[in-house]
Amino acid sequence: MSEILMLVALLGNAVAVGVFCATVLGGVPLLLALPGEQYVHAHGFLATRYDPFMPITILVTSLSDLALVAAGPGAAVRVLGGAAGLLMVSVITVSLTKNVPINHWVAAQDPGALPDDWTERRSRWRRWNAIRSGLAGSALAVNLAAAFVTVL
Repeated sequence: MSEILMLVALLGNAVAVGVFCATVLGGVPLLLALPGEQYVHAHGFLATRYDPFMPITILVTSLSDLALVAAGPGAAVRVLGGAAGLLMVSVITVSLTKNVPINHWVAAQDPGALPDDWTERRSRWRRWNAIRSGLAGSALAVNLAAAFVTVL
């Protein structure tokens, strides 16, 4: 059972980190280079491609990691699974409290009449996206450590 949980956690975490890396390295620079009206349309197009796939992937990863706290083979794996799970719960928290509200705000904007604080809101989204990407990357490192401990 613990092997399946570890595999699911690693796979989900790796997929999430891959999507976040693609977003940080390609999507964000592309979006920030666009004028406001094009940004609103492009953002809407991209955002709908990741929902509900990313939230489900991150939730399943979190639950798998947290289940390792109870089912992990040994104290080290249980502690590492808990740490990775908490990092992934932090990704969920940042997503729900920071990125999702900005995404909804962007979707509600009239592309032809953007408010004065438009640039600052884009910068905030970029910053919070980088933070959640770092949290997911940290969770992947912890999950890999747990897998390494398992095979020793």
